Amino acid sequence: MTAPADSHSPTALHPFDESVHLSPAGEHRWLGHTHAAYANMVGPFGGTTAAVLLQAALQHPQRLGDPVAHTVNYAAPVADGAFEVKAVPMRTNRSTQHWNLLMTQNGDVVASGSAVFALRRPTWAEAEVTPPELPSPDAIERFSSEGRPPWVRSYDMRFRPGQSPMTFDGVEQGDSVTEGWVRDEPPRPLDFASLTAICDSFFPRVMIRRRRYGPIGTITMSNCFHADAAALAEQGSAHVLGVARVLRYHAGFFDQRAEVWSARGQLLASSQQLVYFKD
Repeated sequence: MTAPADSHSPTALHPFDESVHLSPAGEHRWLGHTHAAYANMVGPFGGTTAAVLLQAALQHPQRLGDPVAHTVNYAAPVADGAFEVKAVPMRTNRSTQHWNLLMTQNGDVVASGSAVFALRRPTWAEAEVTPPELPSPDAIERFSSEGRPPWVRSYDMRFRPGQSPMTFDGVEQGDSVTEGWVRDEPPRPLDFASLTAICDSFFPRVMIRRRRYGPIGTITMSNCFHADAAALAEQGSAHVLGVARVLRYHAGFFDQRAEVWSARGQLLASSQQLVYFKD
């Protein structure tokens, strides 16, 4: 459910901004609340949990620069309701800043993480990967969210024609690669918090590969940000291009890797998860 209004709660915000809204609660401490629009099958969408942890550092008065890396460890299911986040700058150097992040409910740890912020400077730049070529978002039919958890309806997803990501016919595929466009729904200008959540918007690869539903859970997710705030502002509310794949499924775990590209072909973020699954 959505958090009740209080003296700190803004009004007329995008649902995503409501989901990551944090109220100051003392030194390095913030209070938040889960949001119905980003509910998953069990608890909230993990992307918003990651975004909330990063948001605590983003709005901290001691913040230095922009995030360049962020890791979140999902220790336990987050229950619907209130939570507390603690964001502590562990060390600040001339150009980098290291953060310790913790989310608790009723005194129990439900998620932990770290982040590195930095002051970027102009240097030589090059990419060794390229984005896939897809038809424009307007030329691809939007993925139907009917029957999906509420968080799926909070995104406009458009996959490469022929890559239906959630067809549960039990016919195993040769790989789990999917490519497609995604943006917040309703549209919202991209920033580091929403980019963090989008990095978790790729459906579990084992379901795509085996085309059947099964118990899964992300254990940890790490994101690298390859763009600064100005590049995200230039992206605006346009769709970003996402690519997701796996290297190996083994002994109940798999690595899920993703890239997020701007509409102009700039790599914005790369992501890797370790995901638990059961047959």
